[in-house]
Amino acid sequence: MAYPPAAQSPPPRQPSVKVILASADVQRVVDRIAHQILEKTQGAENTVLLGIPTRGAPLARRLAARISTFEDVTVPVGVLDITLYRDDLRRHATRAVGPTQVPPGGIDGKRVVLVDDVLFSGRTVRAALDALNDVGRPASVQLAVLVDRGHRELPIRADYVGKNIPTSLAESVKVTLAETDGADEVKLYGETPR
Repeated sequence: MAYPPAAQSPPPRQPSVKVILASADVQRVVDRIAHQILEKTQGAENTVLLGIPTRGAPLARRLAARISTFEDVTVPVGVLDITLYRDDLRRHATRAVGPTQVPPGGIDGKRVVLVDDVLFSGRTVRAALDALNDVGRPASVQLAVLVDRGHRELPIRADYVGKNIPTSLAESVKVTLAETDGADEVKLYGETPR
């Protein structure tokens, strides 16, 4: 007696990976943001860059180096740890608290450019603004991001955007940098359609 073949379930969806920015693209984007900062800040006058860990800190240092190369000006760079200011501390395990490093001369009365890798909901930037209040009183605050993927939950926008990547909520954007991950790249992860 022959039995009908068993119904097979569809294969599980495999994640799709698309490289959005390769290493050379990341460098071009950093150069473009550095030029934009120079243009919008009258040559980076009275400007401080504060990187948001983890990948915002090396991006801030890269931007400062490129600004120095283009205009021969030194832009102070610091790190602004936001761990204790996050609104999701109760729901998710977080990384260890890191040091906030304010450049010599502080931020009072200066134009502060917050630097981060990906702008998504806006909650990280909100936490950074709260942390900034405990560090000093800048004259103004701007935001530079390597990637803006949309889906804002708060009324926050970036002043300097390297690449806008429209995404669905099922997708994720992963930035890797040579300083933290060994290579520069931006990838978009999603699910392959069935």
